[in-house]
Amino acid sequence: MDRAYTEILVVRHGETAWNATGRIQGHMDVELNEVGRQQAASVCCFLERLSQEPEISAVYSSDLKRSLETAETIAASFGKFEVIKDPDLRERHLGDVQGLLFREAAKVHPEAYRAFSSRRTNQVIPGGGESLDQLYHCATSSLQRISQKHTGKRVVVVTHGGVIRALYRRAWSTRFRGSILNTSVNIFHISGDGVWTIKVWGDVTHLHQTGQYSMSGFVVNKNIICCYFCCHLNKSAMSLKLIRD
Repeated sequence: MDRAYTEILVVRHGETAWNATGRIQGHMDVELNEVGRQQAASVCCFLERLSQEPEISAVYSSDLKRSLETAETIAASFGKFEVIKDPDLRERHLGDVQGLLFREAAKVHPEAYRAFSSRRTNQVIPGGGESLDQLYHCATSSLQRISQKHTGKRVVVVTHGGVIRALYRRAWSTRFRGSILNTSVNIFHISGDGVWTIKVWGDVTHLHQTGQYSMSGFVVNKNIICCYFCCHLNKSAMSLKLIRD
């Protein structure tokens, strides 16, 4: 098999109490809740089911607690890694809307909420917030560095929903509009000449083992038939699997 690329398994962190209640996190350092810890343990099973060649050579993470704890759970399951922290993998700084409930943000800080909701990629958010372009630069630069350091190998990167959207934008030159679920797995191949390909997008099959699915702050019980998207991609097409419990 041609290994003139790096395979990077990009995982969103597990659920936090703020995810569950719809509170905006950004750079706020919120730890996992119990569901998030179960999700982190379950994603290890997914990673262990992958082919053993190439083996995982490193685990990277944002330095925020929710990402780092997820990454440490994954690293411990393989028994030989210390997590490498990279602040460039942090979530977007969301300025004055950080810490607010989504439903109250527009009233409490209308200017910041308008900036947060803007589709302009150069729009910064009042209160020290970043633009989407700033996030994009940090996130894609980090993944490119990781790729160059681990050519021909497989690496795990644990990060945040906003970062994963930026990585999608780099690979597909368009913005992803759907949900990025907690501990969803996205597999990128990055070639030596800088070509990015998404091989798997949004895989959450491992969440069958937690009994709960967290979808943008809403928890759906396992006993209810629920649908979520797992996209398997190649260079020319995207096929969509609809998965039922």
